[in-house]
Amino acid sequence: MSSISWRHALTTVPRLSRDQWQQLGLPLKWLLAVRGAVLFMTVMSAALGGLLAWRDGTGEVLPWLLCLAGLLMAHATNNLLNDLTDSARGVDRDNYYRNQYGIHPLEDGLLSRRQFFVYLFLTGATALACGIALIATRGGLTLPLMIAGAFFVLFYTWPLKYLGLGEPAVLAVWGPLMVGGTYYVTTGTWSDEAMWLGTLYGLAPTTVLFGKHIDKMELDRAKGVRTLPVLLGDAAARRVTQILLILQYLGVFALVLSGIESWLLLIVFLGVPRLRRVLTKLSRPKPDERPATYPENLWPLWFSAHTFAHTRIFMSLFAGALLASWLLETW
Repeated sequence: MSSISWRHALTTVPRLSRDQWQQLGLPLKWLLAVRGAVLFMTVMSAALGGLLAWRDGTGEVLPWLLCLAGLLMAHATNNLLNDLTDSARGVDRDNYYRNQYGIHPLEDGLLSRRQFFVYLFLTGATALACGIALIATRGGLTLPLMIAGAFFVLFYTWPLKYLGLGEPAVLAVWGPLMVGGTYYVTTGTWSDEAMWLGTLYGLAPTTVLFGKHIDKMELDRAKGVRTLPVLLGDAAARRVTQILLILQYLGVFALVLSGIESWLLLIVFLGVPRLRRVLTKLSRPKPDERPATYPENLWPLWFSAHTFAHTRIFMSLFAGALLASWLLETW
């Protein structure tokens, strides 16, 4: 890739040489280092929490913006810690999977350890500052929610991921914690409805993580990283991912059928064509070599690329449907 644009940094995790890296400005370097493309999932979780708050007529813009910024920086901090921990433990050495699909600032020598720690400190400090500001202005459950989030940021890579608990952690974080937590700091009240909607929503990023861990299952097993797919085995892990994907649509149908949500939420079923493609891919093991028609820049991502493509569609349709429902009620 001859040049990196903001669009590339926000939609892909590109490979690039040291010379290309040196030509980038600091904001783009940071965005690539924290894997900015996957921050989309956090934006959508925070957007859903805010949307539900405003739909209930009690949301405030400033706390929501602080929460969004804090969650983005917390996610970015987690990605940096992931690279730092796996590099320090030797997991990412010797052309490991993480190095193959995009840059690894430490393993590729793009950042010195000192520079990396500056990135990590500033990113984590910004997340902490947003959290402290919310605690000061909102109080109540904000501190416990922040402590829970900090626990997952600090301990996801080790030991949770190594004990088969990474996938449940992602469901908890991107679902009830982010969506329910955003609703709380935006309104000052807890909502069980937001929590349960968040849980359904959190299935989407969980399928992405399952896909990623199935893709690199053999390498993880060899490195002693016991993700849930490693514990389940290839066939069972693919089947669980299929079930989680289907559960998203069954959950939406149940919400509409029960009258909890408007029929407009059925808009998410526009994602069924992409769902069928992902389910088909998951019905067979990952190819040993890149298919001729498959984009070279995505390989060796396979299940994770397909589940991520579906997640972008499902999350967008889900949030869009709730927004349309709110606007229809308002008018």
